[in-house]
Amino acid sequence: MARGRGFTLVEMVVVIVITGILAASFAVFFVPAVNSYFDSKRRAELTDAADTALRRMGRDVRRAVPNSIRIPSNQCFELVPTKAGGLYRRATDIVNANSDPLDTSGTDTSFDVLSPLAANPASGDFVVIGNQNTNDVYAGTNRGSVSGWASPPSPGGAAVGVGRVTLNPAAQFPAGYDGARFQIVDGAEQSVFYICRGAGTSSGNGTGQLVRLVRAFNATYPAACPAAGGAVLANNVAACEFIYNPNQGATQQSGFVWMRIELLSAGERMALSSGVHVSNVP
Repeated sequence: MARGRGFTLVEMVVVIVITGILAASFAVFFVPAVNSYFDSKRRAELTDAADTALRRMGRDVRRAVPNSIRIPSNQCFELVPTKAGGLYRRATDIVNANSDPLDTSGTDTSFDVLSPLAANPASGDFVVIGNQNTNDVYAGTNRGSVSGWASPPSPGGAAVGVGRVTLNPAAQFPAGYDGARFQIVDGAEQSVFYICRGAGTSSGNGTGQLVRLVRAFNATYPAACPAAGGAVLANNVAACEFIYNPNQGATQQSGFVWMRIELLSAGERMALSSGVHVSNVP
């Protein structure tokens, strides 16, 4: 007689029971571990995004032209970043020939630089001197346009400075300023806005973006945050806040910028904050 093929009802029940046990074990032990891994990964990504954004903003705040921060609301702020700065010659060198001091009693077209620079000025950049009032640098009352950078002529040379800045057109700088310091602003990055747009939450995710907007000098104090444009620094922004107090004595005799950003993704929330002192001494 031919032997029957297949499996018995008992065997099928045993397989079902074993499969159920394995499935229950997977649900109890493995699924939470996998979910925990992805949650940790998501939190790490949010932390990195928030930290990177705060560091980028803090870097620009620290290298901003003194007294250049403007803050229309707690959702944005503007500043004028610098790429270099140093000391200019205030008086004629009585020993070496061909020195070129900056004449602040009227317009001038060139001056000697006495200190090494982090980056040499280039044609199209701007020189800013004695920015006492916030809007001065935006309006142009204390800045000039760079047309060239060269070594001081001979005789004289290095003895009278590390280089010579040429301005075109001639510029008038504050006559009462005696600090002899100047800042160089990149012509391609005249002012920078950091803006928190559309911050909020929906379905466990942040709905906003943090953007960095580069624009030309604007003499008018901004009444509101720019509504369009800019490079995205962070997505999934649930909330952010910027606070700036420029008053003397607010924080150790200088301005202070407080920045807070909160990111939310798939129910995971990460909030970081940072404070940066601002050197508002021109």
